[in-house]
Amino acid sequence: MPKPYHSISDLPETIPVFPLSGAILFPGWQLPLNIFEPRYLNMVDDAMASKRPIGMIQPISAQRLHPDLSNVGCVGRITSYSETNDGRYMLTLSGVIRYGIAEELSVDTPYRRVRANYQPYAQDLKEPDLRNLPPRLKLETALQIYTDKNGLDADWSAVEDAPIETLIHALATGCPFRPIEKQALLEAPDLVTRCDTLIKLLSMSPQASNDENGPLQ
Repeated sequence: MPKPYHSISDLPETIPVFPLSGAILFPGWQLPLNIFEPRYLNMVDDAMASKRPIGMIQPISAQRLHPDLSNVGCVGRITSYSETNDGRYMLTLSGVIRYGIAEELSVDTPYRRVRANYQPYAQDLKEPDLRNLPPRLKLETALQIYTDKNGLDADWSAVEDAPIETLIHALATGCPFRPIEKQALLEAPDLVTRCDTLIKLLSMSPQASNDENGPLQ
């Protein structure tokens, strides 16, 4: 599928945001979503009527209706859409580029909108640089440690066959890390740093992962 955005100037200046704890979208990756809240059904309707952008972002407070938001999210474009018999929307978002919040807008919609700052993340629109990644064996060994310590199973044939970028993002989104840990993976400046952070998280003991100060301090 051709990329709809080739430069920052192609991107929408303002975007709707969908705060969802633990749900991380990376550029070049996909995120399935099950939408059922009326305000977010409205958001999807409006997005489908434009260029189909939705800004995924993690909340950093427990307030349900209007939580504080993380500093960095990722814009996705709706690339798959269906409606269920009970009125839910089943979506796939394809990640485009990360963004910072330049300004939250005053709106009359039931969902929130922000002015997005894409400039620090312009490299997300390019193919990732796979040079200087840690050895694949180091990542697989860290995953073995993680699954053994947490009593989890892994499809090792799929692990061994997956392209390295796919493996990094599948583990970053699929492993049950805490929201603060997933945010650290999202904010990693490049794929090399993201892989290093992922190896660190996988290699930690469960006790360290539950420390209230977080593992990345």
